[in-house]
Amino acid sequence: MADPRIIHIELDEATILWRNADIEQERRIAIFDLIEENTFKPLRAWEAGHQGPYRIKLAVEEGRLALEVSDEDGQVLELLVLGLGRFRRPIRDYFAICDSYYQAIRKATASEIETIDMARRGVHNEAAEMLVERLAGKVETDFATARRLFTLICVLHIRG
Repeated sequence: MADPRIIHIELDEATILWRNADIEQERRIAIFDLIEENTFKPLRAWEAGHQGPYRIKLAVEEGRLALEVSDEDGQVLELLVLGLGRFRRPIRDYFAICDSYYQAIRKATASEIETIDMARRGVHNEAAEMLVERLAGKVETDFATARRLFTLICVLHIRG
């Protein structure tokens, strides 16, 4: 029976050089939400008869996103590689806004926090749309899944 979704996601720990408690919380929430509800259909694996569910490993290698797709038992089905050049600015903007947001939570007014959060969501949404476009022809996914994947791509870019 077809089950086009992610059941497990792993981040390459060697790629993550540093993270603080706020980022670790973002990572945990993104993974939890992603596993709870997602749409993920890798087209080559699907056409070869592997119709889910999938295990995913994300890593950044030489400036590219490596997305290893495995079946439920861990057998690697395919490795998708995406250039991250177009994501540099959204990642940088997202980090800057997140820093402002984490600082604001501690001392700003509710309206200031809301303004920063709206800007954060805007950058996040644009990057998720870009990710959906970049995955087109390789993976069918929905906006919410792409949004959570973008959060995890950002975690892989933390440099402390």
